[in-house]
Amino acid sequence: MKSFIVNEDEGALSLEVADVEPVATDSSDILVAVEFSGVNYKDALVASARSRVRRIPRLVGGVDAAGVVLQSSDPAFTVGTRVAVHGGDLGVARDGGFAEQVFAPAKFLSALPDSISTHDAMVIGTAGFTAMASVLALEHHGLDRNGEVVVTGATGGVGSLAVTFLHALDYQVVASTGSPEQSQWLVDRGALRIIGRDEIADKPDRVLASARWAGAIDCVGGETLHHILRSLRYGAAVAASGLVASPELNTNLYPFITRAVCLLGIDAVEAPASTRTSVWNALGEVAPKVDFAPLIDRTVRLEDLPEALELIRNGKTRGRILVVPAPG
Repeated sequence: MKSFIVNEDEGALSLEVADVEPVATDSSDILVAVEFSGVNYKDALVASARSRVRRIPRLVGGVDAAGVVLQSSDPAFTVGTRVAVHGGDLGVARDGGFAEQVFAPAKFLSALPDSISTHDAMVIGTAGFTAMASVLALEHHGLDRNGEVVVTGATGGVGSLAVTFLHALDYQVVASTGSPEQSQWLVDRGALRIIGRDEIADKPDRVLASARWAGAIDCVGGETLHHILRSLRYGAAVAASGLVASPELNTNLYPFITRAVCLLGIDAVEAPASTRTSVWNALGEVAPKVDFAPLIDRTVRLEDLPEALELIRNGKTRGRILVVPAPG
């Protein structure tokens, strides 16, 4: 079976397509025929020399996939079930979705709603799962429909899908991006307006900015997250899932104490079955309202992955890159 191999030997990194038979790590693992995968920022980190994300020197890359169950002893995932596969150590410490077939434990699988094809499941992918989990977290916190929700890193996978889903759910979305040339594309996804990274908050000389945002989805981290916190309305929250700018957060307690704001961490890796089910069910409800085609930056084969990973690594994409592992 064709697979995309990430291999590091004494600091020398190689990326290649090779024939590798999928191997189960446990007798209960489920075998899935991969129809589509997606390229994530995490995949780019895995496919880097001396990666701090990849935990073993050699593996099949790909942190998510979608396809059909080929072999299973689990009654919840019978042969023929259409599934999304993501999370855990997939593509990080065990072979992942950049392959024609992949073995994974049941806890990494989610049965797809009837309204989502395997193709659209990977337009959604880990990025869309994270985006919808962020929306649900904000709603659980009490997101106010009468205010604006800002989304940072809006041209990326999580950001563009967050803009799309919020618009489909009738929220007022403001997209923040460092790529102003993509403004019209973001407006087409549902953004009311586009702002630059330096427009999230005002009053840079004060501990608190003007209270602007009813909620926020932050895909950037670092200084951007600091400015979101200081510009949230009273009682509002930010759902944070990104650290591409920095994993460090240098801020103060004023927003938390004087405005009762909340910082909600979003995880798509170790999410329990109950969370996976609720998120995919929510995605199934919103999917009929979404045109997924404009969210695809490009579709590639396994041999095109080195270039695709470099584009992701350098923030040169608009939406999602899909991977078709089967020879075409």
